[in-house]
Amino acid sequence: MRSRYCAYTLGLIDYLVTTTLPAQQTQLEVEQMRSWSEQSRWLGLEVEQVTGGAGSNRAQVTFTARWADPDESVHGHRECSDFKQIGERWYFIDPNHSVKAGRNEPCPCGSGRKFKQCCML
Repeated sequence: MRSRYCAYTLGLIDYLVTTTLPAQQTQLEVEQMRSWSEQSRWLGLEVEQVTGGAGSNRAQVTFTARWADPDESVHGHRECSDFKQIGERWYFIDPNHSVKAGRNEPCPCGSGRKFKQCCML
């Protein structure tokens, strides 16, 4: 979660895309993400709780991110984000985008593996 927050502060949108669950990457609104990243003044991230992770391929991170708009309106967003480990990498599961595929169908991320062995939530 910290690396994704830093990516927003630095405008590293490609990193945000590649660290999102592969089956969801084509659904992301990249230009909207870029605009929000560039137009915000980032004020901080507080990670409140982490569950799962070590020894599991699932994790949840509860955090609060703070930022200011160009008009200096300050905002905070509290969220409990889900992550999934595939291979050696952890991926953010975007709650705004569903992944649709049958368990035995090819994964929509294009890995060539079955959905149940890849990006199945």
